[in-house]
Amino acid sequence: MAGSDSNYQVVYRGESLTDYAPGGLVFFQRPKENGGGFWLGRTYDGVFWLEIPAPVSLSQGLLYLQAVKNSVPADVKYISLNNNLSLF
Repeated sequence: MAGSDSNYQVVYRGESLTDYAPGGLVFFQRPKENGGGFWLGRTYDGVFWLEIPAPVSLSQGLLYLQAVKNSVPADVKYISLNNNLSLF
């Protein structure tokens, strides 16, 4: 198994995941005969939860992780409705 960053791990064909942190991100490489690519998901005790529900390339998965990491939380404001406004 090869790791590259504390944010995710990469498990290549023929290797196994030996150590994981619950909720940690892992790329599992798919067999070539099944189309190649990687499954990206989170590891929990007894569960591998898919983060993206389709196989992705490693670069697509890394772009996804960057987008999630750099996402800006929306500033949600509650606007009360005025029942006296006309519809037209």
